[in-house]
Parts: sequence; structure tokens; C-alpha cells
Amino acid sequence: MFGSLAAFLLVAPSATDRLMRSMFDDTFSGIHQMAWFDWAMLIPYFAVLIILSVYGLHRYDIIRTYFKHRKKATGDPLKHFETLPPVTIQLPLYNERYVVERLIDEVTKVEYPKELLQIQVLDDSTDDTAPFAEALVERYRALGYPIEYHHRTNRHGFKAGALQAGLETATGEFVAVFDADFCPPADFLMRTVHYFADPAVGVVQTRWSYLNRDYNFLTEVESMLLDGHFILEHGARSRAGYFFNFNGTAGILRKNMIADAGGWQHDTLTEDSDLSYRAQLKGWRFVYLPGLDCPSELPVEMHGFQVQQSRWAKGLTQVARKLLPSILKADVPARVKAEAFLHLTPNISYPLMIVISALMLPVMIVRFYMGVWQMCLVDLPLIAASFWSISLFYVLAQRELYPKTWKRSILMLPMLMAVGVGLTIINTRAVLEALFGVQTAFARTPKYAIGDKAVNLEAKKYRRRSGWLPYAEILVGCYFAAMIVFAIQTLNYFATPFLALFVGGYWWAGFGTLYQEHQVKARWMKQHRLELARQRG
Repeated sequence: MFGSLAAFLLVAPSATDRLMRSMFDDTFSGIHQMAWFDWAMLIPYFAVLIILSVYGLHRYDIIRTYFKHRKKATGDPLKHFETLPPVTIQLPLYNERYVVERLIDEVTKVEYPKELLQIQVLDDSTDDTAPFAEALVERYRALGYPIEYHHRTNRHGFKAGALQAGLETATGEFVAVFDADFCPPADFLMRTVHYFADPAVGVVQTRWSYLNRDYNFLTEVESMLLDGHFILEHGARSRAGYFFNFNGTAGILRKNMIADAGGWQHDTLTEDSDLSYRAQLKGWRFVYLPGLDCPSELPVEMHGFQVQQSRWAKGLTQVARKLLPSILKADVPARVKAEAFLHLTPNISYPLMIVISALMLPVMIVRFYMGVWQMCLVDLPLIAASFWSISLFYVLAQRELYPKTWKRSILMLPMLMAVGVGLTIINTRAVLEALFGVQTAFARTPKYAIGDKAVNLEAKKYRRRSGWLPYAEILVGCYFAAMIVFAIQTLNYFATPFLALFVGGYWWAGFGTLYQEHQVKARWMKQHRLELARQRG
């Protein structure tokens, strides 16, 4: 009896053996023949993956360029002005009731001779921000600060229009710009203005930092995304002699350069990138100072973050459509043109991700008949190029910026990937609008003067309604959940973690937005009932 049992145990396959046989089963080898439908699914699927891989490989190249030119980081100015030049600080506003007081208070602390300084509050507000800001300006003006208030009622050209209108009365040779949620350090001007002693310098851009980085998981992910841009992208491009962009705030520009490049134009939603490329095509040099950071506030709600990112995605695509013909014809090195193309067009990956999402389930069905080794032979290089580059890119940026605490960023990578997935639908719409020339109004990102402490967002205004977007995100998340079920049933276990990121990303965006909006509605109804009770009483 015991001999028979021992023989059975030796012959019977273990659970591991059964799993490996199921994963590497080649039952259908030589039986299933690829039909036209199979090729109709596979060809576009892998074509899109290859395009996405190009942008993934570009991230690797940015990393390589950053470390190759690491020793070329901007040092101290080679020359200094013997006499300080006049400077104008522009503060463009639109319905910024919660942050305008903090902004003006911080800007008036900037160290610079008052007789050489002009502060312009460029207010396009249509709510109670306007009288509040005007009263603030009058108060500081009475205290002797060189500050003035300008209010427009037509919002023509949005932020670009406000900045251009401000230039008409600007007295400074150089113009510093700060958005409403920024808090410039007191020594900002003294640490930037001397770079303009070189007459070829047109812009000095500083690095963003974040007042509410640790507010919640979303703000931590946002900071990682932006750090990747400001550490690796700006660092690599500025040091290697590529074109890079003024970020619209926390920087200082030469007034003559703005005029020479054609002024602030409002035919794109990212007027900063538009002006940057036009100026650099004219031969102006941009300087990047990663060692000088300017604190700002990150969106704390998913939909507010999505609105911000979709505006940037649409604007950058508009700039690509507007300026790429001129860039490609310009008398600049081919490497500069190639980098400019890849810099201005990465958001095309969002509609491509929609294509991948639509094709993924039929492709999984088709590829059920393929062996695992054949699948890995194609998939692994594409995944390494497309997705592993994202992980390496953002982790390295954190290691450069936070050498003692960067390892936490590894744990945040799944959330970072999920947040990126959550941007797919809204950014796809933005990119398609840009490609087809659909004009939309400037959609501001609401800010609430939030630091690292929680606030009652339900009591705040400026919140935007999400409309159909969260329902679409939930529906697409369900589609990917169904794919996880299919992957498990067909023993395609390698695909499940990848698909889970899509489920998590779409559901986080969709359910998170609906929950926040439900909280706002519930609070409003409670307050409304209390008000009615008081009236009856």
C-alpha cells in the first residue's frame, strides 16, 4: 500500500508542474492558423505599441543625456550688473479668492530696491476676488510698496492677453511672472536677474516645489510627475543645448525678447511653451536654475488635476501643430529638431492608449493560441521600452532630488501609473480637440491656499462639475476588469498585474470624482435644510 502511494506521489504532477505546463502549453501549435481577423487585430495593436515604445525610449535617452551632461549644470552668473536694472513682477489672476492674499503678501517681501521694482496685479476676475484684490493692493500701496492694480472685464486672450496688456505699462527691462498659487522666495530676483547681464539670455526659469506635497496620495504622485519634468527633462535639455520651455510662472523674462519673439499670443492654451519655442528659434538662450525652487500649490482633487493636465496636453499639442513646421525648417542641428518633436508631441500617447485599450481584449483572445515564449519574445522588449522607462524615469528623478528618502517613490509607482491611466480619457479629448482645431476657453485649476493640513473642500467654491467623464472612466475600468477575468480563465497570469493598473486607475479617477461631488452635494443639502429650518423658526 505504502509502495503504491509513494509511486503515485513520484509520478503525480505537483501544483507547480501543472501551472508551468498550463503556461507553456503548445497544444495549438501547428493547428491554429492565423486568419485575416487575427492579423487585423495584431497589426494595429503592435504598431501602436511600437509608437509608444519610441516615446518610452526617449525617456531613456533623457536619462542618458541628463547624466552625460551632469557637470554642465548652471553655476553662478559669469557677470553681474554694476547697476541693477528695473524689474516688473506680473501676477495674473482669475477668480483666485483663496490664494490672492498669500500671493501679494509673499511678493511684497521680495528683496529688490523699491524704486526699481513694479508689481502689477493683472486681475481678470469676475467674482468677489476683484474688489478684494483691489483693496489689498491699495493697502500695500499705502504702505509704500510699488504695486498697482489692473482689472480687465473682457478676458480677451485669457492669461496671455492679460500678460500682453500688462506689458503696455510695464516699466521693467525684465518681467517676472508668478501664478496665483506660487510663493516666490524673498531672494528670487537677486538670484536670477544677474544672468541677464549676458545679452543673449532671454529667460531664467526656476524649479517648482510644493507647499502641499504630502497632503494626500494624489499630491504626492503629482509632485513625482512634476519632479521628473523639472529634474530630468529640464536638466537634460538645458545642459545639452536643446530647446526647453518657460513654464509660465516662477521665471523671469527679458521684455525685449518677448517683443522680438512676437509677444504673448493666445492661439494656444500653453502660451508659455509657444513663446519659448518662438524665442529660441530667434536665437535667444534660456537658463534653468534647478537649485532655486519656488513653492506652489498642487491640485488636491482628481478632477481638478485632470482639468489641469488636459489643458497642458491640449496646449502643447496646439504648439506642436503651430510651430513644428517652422522648427523642422529651422537652421538648427537635427538632434535639436528631433528633441523638439518628441518634446511637443508626447500627448499623442493618450489617444493611442485608447486604441490599445479597445484592441486588448480581442488581441488576448487571438493570442490565446500562441505559446508563451512567442508572446514574451515580442511583448517584453515593447513593455521594457514603453512602461519600464516610466518607472526608471520617475524613481531616478526622486533619487536626484531626495537622496535620503527616494526609496519611498518605488512604493508609489503603482499609484503613479494608475493616475497616468486616469488621465487617458480626458487627455485624449484634449489632444483630438487640438489636432482638429477645436477652440475652448482657458480652464483654470482651482486653488484653495492648502498647505500640508486638511481643509474642508466642500465649503470651497470654484469646483468644476465633471459631467460624463467619471461614468466613462468607470465603464472602461469595468472593461479591464472583464479582461482580468478572461486572463485568469485562459491562464494568462502575466497580464493580470498590468491590467489591474488600468482597473485601479480608471476606478480611482471615476469613483473618486463621484464621491467628492456627492460629498459636496450632501453638504449643500444639509446647509440648505438648516437654512430653511431657521427661516421657519
